[in-house]
Amino acid sequence: MPQTDHLSDVLVFTRTTAYRHDSIPAGQAALRELGEEHGFTVETSEDPSVFTDASLAGRSAVVFLSTSGEVLTPDAQLALRRWTSAGGGFMGIHSAACTEYDWPYYGELLGARFAGHPEFQPGTVLVEDRNHPSMRHLPLRWDWNDEWYDFRRNPRRPGVQVLATIDEAGYEGGGMGADHPLVWCRESGAGRSFYTSLGHADDAYTDPAFRGHLLGGLRWTAG
Repeated sequence: MPQTDHLSDVLVFTRTTAYRHDSIPAGQAALRELGEEHGFTVETSEDPSVFTDASLAGRSAVVFLSTSGEVLTPDAQLALRRWTSAGGGFMGIHSAACTEYDWPYYGELLGARFAGHPEFQPGTVLVEDRNHPSMRHLPLRWDWNDEWYDFRRNPRRPGVQVLATIDEAGYEGGGMGADHPLVWCRESGAGRSFYTSLGHADDAYTDPAFRGHLLGGLRWTAG
C-alpha cells in the first residue's frame, strides 16, 4: 500500500451518550498501533471541547470510532463543520452512523444513518471497488463476522462512491434488499468523508485484513 505524506495527526473521538460498544478500547489500541507502525500520531478523546478551530488546525483526519447519540456541543459542531468544509478529512467507524441524529450536516457528511441490525453473525462482504486503498488487499468476496447495519436510506447516489456491499442472501435479517452498501466514501466540500459500518467486535481490531481496511480508509481520508 503506498505511503502518503498527508497522514500525520489523527484525532479519534469515542464519546457515547447512547449504546456503548465494548470494542472501543480495542479500536483505540488498533489505531494507535497503526500510527506507531506507519508514522502518524493518534490522539483519543471523549471531550467535545477538543473540537475548536485551533485544535483541529493541522490535523490529517478526525475519526468517530463507534460514537453514539448526541456527542457534540453547538460550538463543537460549528468547529467540525468549518474544518471539514475547509478540507479536513472525516472517517466514521461502525456506530458513528448512530450519532448526531439531530444535526443534518452530520447526516450529509456521513452519507446515511443507522436504522437497525440483526444479531451478530457471519456474512459475505462484496468488494465493489478494488482500486480504493481500503479495499485493494481484500478478496472480492470477503467472509466476515459483524453486525450488518441497515440504514434509513441507501447512501448510493451521485457524489457517493460505494466501496463494498453485503450479500443479504448469505445471512439472516437483512433489510435493504439487493443493494445493501456497507462501506462508502465521498468528497465533502474541500475535504473527504469515509465510512465503514464494520467493526462491532473486539477481535475485528486485531485482524490484519480489517486493520488494512482502516489504514486504507484513513490514508484516503487524509488526502
